[in-house]
Amino acid sequence: MGDGYYLQADGPVAAKPYTLLRMALERSAKVAIAKYAWSGRERLGLLRVRDDAIVLHAMRWPDEIRSPQELAPSPVEISEDEIEGAQALIDHMTRDSLEGSEFVDHYTDALAEVIKAKREGHALPAAPETAASAGQVVDLMSALEASVKKARASRGEDGDADVHELPAKKKTTAKKAAKKAVAKKATAKKSTAKKSAAKPKRSA
Repeated sequence: MGDGYYLQADGPVAAKPYTLLRMALERSAKVAIAKYAWSGRERLGLLRVRDDAIVLHAMRWPDEIRSPQELAPSPVEISEDEIEGAQALIDHMTRDSLEGSEFVDHYTDALAEVIKAKREGHALPAAPETAASAGQVVDLMSALEASVKKARASRGEDGDADVHELPAKKKTTAKKAAKKAVAKKATAKKSTAKKSAAKPKRSA
């Protein structure tokens, strides 16, 4: 399904059929499928009610949809314990509403503050610090491990989970890299000096 567009009644004559369709859809708790013309082509659309308006969601024809087969990863082995652990994690993270600071459009709010500061000639607001992604990965692994343990314990199995943290990447420090680069240059200079000393000079 594509983008959504609010539909408006085209004048007083269309007001009654528009309102009638909206109320009928709302009371039946159903959606409607309609054909419409757009950019010289016949298209399909899904009509649904939102507040006091009808919303049109553009739909795609089969030839417009890319096959997901080429996007699928290569086959991997997944155990029942891993699936149950993932399901337990989903259940644990399920919420009844999408309310809270994580569901606020912080980007638009920050952009509005920047525009306001520039317009009034004030200093730009400082950018908030972002949380480290590594901590989030560890928290997710801990949650998954706890979920797997809970699933096994409910079946009376051993509670130890086979969930492992991602292996840490080996980091080469900047000092080591700099030392290697200096050593390379010194070796190259030595080699050049030896070649120059061994080369015989021509007499005039």
